[in-house]
Amino acid sequence: MTPPSWPDMFRVFGRIGLMSFGGPAAQIAVMHRELVEHRPWLSEQTYLRALSLCMLLPGPEAMQLATYAGWRLRGVAGGLLGGLLFVVPGAVFIAALALLYAWYGQMPLVQTAFLGIKAAVIIVVFQALLKVSSKALHGRLGWALAFGSFIALFVLGLPFPLIILVAGAIGMLSRGPTPETEAADLPPAHSLRTLLIWGGLWAAPLLFLAFIGDDFLLQLGLFFSKLAVVTFGGAYAVLAYMTQTVVQDFGWIETDQMIDALGLAETTPGPLILVTQFVGMLAGFAQSGPAGAMAAGLLALWVTFTPCFLWIFLAGPYLEALSEQPRIAGALRAITAAVVGVIANLSVWFALHVLFDRVGADGPLALPLPVWDSFNPMAAALTLLAAVLMLALKRGFVVTMVLLATLALILQAI
Repeated sequence: MTPPSWPDMFRVFGRIGLMSFGGPAAQIAVMHRELVEHRPWLSEQTYLRALSLCMLLPGPEAMQLATYAGWRLRGVAGGLLGGLLFVVPGAVFIAALALLYAWYGQMPLVQTAFLGIKAAVIIVVFQALLKVSSKALHGRLGWALAFGSFIALFVLGLPFPLIILVAGAIGMLSRGPTPETEAADLPPAHSLRTLLIWGGLWAAPLLFLAFIGDDFLLQLGLFFSKLAVVTFGGAYAVLAYMTQTVVQDFGWIETDQMIDALGLAETTPGPLILVTQFVGMLAGFAQSGPAGAMAAGLLALWVTFTPCFLWIFLAGPYLEALSEQPRIAGALRAITAAVVGVIANLSVWFALHVLFDRVGADGPLALPLPVWDSFNPMAAALTLLAAVLMLALKRGFVVTMVLLATLALILQAI
């Protein structure tokens, strides 16, 4: 097939970036329609194989699928175009929303409206739990890994990277079916050059911050760089680890702000992992106002998505061979099963902090215990309504969010 022209590439991948609402499943469907159904750029087999291969890598699978598709069509330049056009529109929206939230988010009227958004977020995370568990939990080992990861996070407070490492090690020791692949004509590999260029680009701002002695931005950049390495299972999986670190360990933002960040990230195009930009901007704003917010947001974007290009350009030529290895396939299955427990932890944690005004921990364990007399009846009613709208009536998140925010304002005024 003759490679598509650059104007066509820009137009199609730009449309994908602007239409990529609704999380990974909806984004993957949009890409399938644009790249497979409407034009013969990728075959059905190539697209599905690329999707399964991108799930072997850390990072947002939909963004990496766009990068991989562009790379397959026009090499590294095409991959850059596909990945950037998938991320940039959403990043622009997030930057505007984060600044508005930093300026006006603590107003009582705005906080009341956000109670409705938080109720919808609880159901969004629960939906993600249902979807991932239906695909990931097969056999006793899968259920055991999911339950074990939930207890490790919710009760013991163990770090997310440790859970991923242990699950992967268990998976490598287990035996399972080896995925079938077929030969493909891939762009050539330049492994050492790719590693030096993209590894250097990833590290450059961190080295500069270390040189000038900006401890806050360096700490932020190092943390989000670590996230880029352990983000298996999508943004929902890593949110629990991010929340634990930025709220409890670093104290950059508060719990309510973290839930609001997820809610607003759900309303914008692009990968949900853009929530890292929102969190970075709120932390930067608290440090040094709008200028600090923009610097922290740009740094979060850089260290979140530069590794995604590195993974695709470095591993792309070898992905099919890697996916044929039984131990790697077993590790991926085990990590995906453990991610179910991680998302379950996030779901319960969010629900407790929305339904109760005060949640603490008692004793040496990390188990969050709500203060029962701080129960919020309005939050419970809004959450129940969100469940009816989204689970029973199949209404979308944005529609539900707007309805609940409006209802919260009306109830507060009565």
